[in-house]
Amino acid sequence: MGSGTGLGRVRGLGSTRSGTHHWVLQRVTAIANLTLMTWLIVSLVTTDVSSFTNIQRWLSNPLAAVPMALLIISAFTHLKIGLQVLIEDYVHGALKIASLLLLTFFAVGGAAFGLFALASIAIGAPNVG
Repeated sequence: MGSGTGLGRVRGLGSTRSGTHHWVLQRVTAIANLTLMTWLIVSLVTTDVSSFTNIQRWLSNPLAAVPMALLIISAFTHLKIGLQVLIEDYVHGALKIASLLLLTFFAVGGAAFGLFALASIAIGAPNVG
């Protein structure tokens, strides 16, 4: 009782109860992105970022590096959730599976690259290349 239409129950097309989690997580990451981007803009305006040395000195402080890491994680999580919803709604068949895999690899890889770049700047690793 109350689990959709009779035909939906027979076909197994009832609610999977996963949509609410994505919806809430997307809203949470949106608020986090707004807060952290505001912090980043204010920090960049109030900090001397005219040279790489100044940026490195700024990011070596945990009060700057931790929010920056959180921004990277939150932005790529928000990107993945938003594009996943679009792919699930508008792409079908084998292309859907391939698109979701590619999206996941891109989101995880992008976040890993951003965190690695942040860590290497913060600890003062020499530039490669």
